[in-house]
This record gives sequence, structure tokens and C-alpha cells, in this order.
Amino acid sequence: MVEAVSCEALTMQDRGERPAEALEAAVLVAADLVAGAASVTVLTGAGISTDSGIPDFRGPEGVWTKNPEAEKASDIRYFMADSGVRRARWEVLAHGGMWDGVEPNEGHRALRPLEVGGRLHTLVTQNVDGLHVLAGTDPALVVEVHGTVRRAMCLGCDWRADIDVVLDRVRAGDLDPHCDACGGLLKSATVSFGQGLFEGDMERSLAAARECDVLLAVGSTLGVYPVALMVPEAVDNGAAVVVVNGSPTEMDHLATVNVRGSISEVLPRIVGRPQHVVDESRPTW
Repeated sequence: MVEAVSCEALTMQDRGERPAEALEAAVLVAADLVAGAASVTVLTGAGISTDSGIPDFRGPEGVWTKNPEAEKASDIRYFMADSGVRRARWEVLAHGGMWDGVEPNEGHRALRPLEVGGRLHTLVTQNVDGLHVLAGTDPALVVEVHGTVRRAMCLGCDWRADIDVVLDRVRAGDLDPHCDACGGLLKSATVSFGQGLFEGDMERSLAAARECDVLLAVGSTLGVYPVALMVPEAVDNGAAVVVVNGSPTEMDHLATVNVRGSISEVLPRIVGRPQHVVDESRPTW
């Protein structure tokens, strides 16, 4: 396991540093930790995809913060009980919205060197946008713990297909599509509130946290459970924790280092350094 750097999760004012100096110091410490790790598990949240034009959900400008009614479409109870909620959701998916023309950004692509170097244990994402796979990460290494909007599923049977199969039906006038096999409701293959996680995903995620040298948490508030349990699981098993986010998270107190900055700008610097090229002369916190 990587020996954790001794640094307290203090504010920039506590350390007496200007914001730019504090960010630079945090980036360098995080880069050293990642460079010294033989096995890195990555956990990503909505913040890594905002630079791709996908808004987050709970931030100050988040979709649900600005429009609480929109959250109903992500609650399985409302989705199953209200055909109006289902129709509105399918309308957005079929005729435009947050997923149109979305491409991976520098944050997604920055993680590829970990895989190329054989050091990416598992990439666990809370996002449903599929951008890690589009960025070139091997799907076998990715756990989409909240599912993916790029697939469709039936709530009544095991039917699965690409989402376009259902979207074509919606565009042709089937505004509240049901399963041809069993008559059950169709929805995107995402995990809604009130719906259980897909079998095995959480077990695999916790195992990845236990087995890594460094847990790199990017763009997540680390307040959504059970996936947030990856952080204490990693700490309890001796891993260093690097948290990269634009604002404070609920697990900052467990982090070896917290990096506050633009993910697309700082993540390539944190991950891009060759393995084991660590500057031992630089003081740690």
C-alpha cells in the first residue's frame, strides 16, 4: 500500500496560503500519491461531466436544485405511477436535452493513462452518461453503479436493449412505451430513487476500494450512499484517498489530500505523471 502523506484537510486560510498556491501544492501532493501507486481505483461523480455540457444535479446550478419537479422523473414511484412523468421523460430523451452531442472532456480522457499503464483497478462512476467508455476506457473496468442512459430496460422482465430501440418507438408516436415481451414498463437502464442497485455492482465497488493503493475520487459530493462507503472502505484498508472536486465534499475529513479546482485542468496533471517519478525533496503537508 502507498504510505499516506501526512496532511490535514485544512482550509487555504488555515494554511496561510493564497488560493493559487494552495491549489498548486495540493495538485503536486496528489500527483505524487498517484505516481507512487501500483493500483488505483477511481470513483467519479457528476462534476467530471460538467465540462462536457452536462449539468450536475445537486450543485448550486444543478438540475434538481433549480427545478425540484424534475427530480420526480428520477423517482421510481412517480415514474411507475404517473404516465405523465414517463411521457415527459421519454420526450426529453427522444427529442433533445442534456445528452445531445455530448462528448468526453479532458477529465474523462485524463484517466486513460492509468489503464494504459496497467494500474487502473476499477473505474466506478455514479454517472449515467456513458462518457468514460466513450473516452476509451475498457467497459470491463467500468462499474456504472447507477446504470446508463444509453441502454433501456423493462421493469417487468429481463429485456435489455440499446436506448435507441425505444427512442425510435417514441419518435414514431409510442409516447409511453411498454415491453413487447411482457407488457411491463420500459425505462432507461438507470437506477432511480427507490430502485435497488444492479446486482453485484456495489460488492465489486467496495472490493475495488479495499484492494487499491490509492482511491481517486473525482467530481462527487461523496454524499450519495452506498457508493460513498468506498471512501471509508479504502481508508480502513490502508489506501490513500485523493479527492478532486470544485467544492467541499462530505468525505473531505478522510482524504489524504483535497484538490479544489477545475477537474479538466487539474486531473491531467494529477494522473499524467509517470509512475514512481516522485519528488522526495518536496515537503508534504
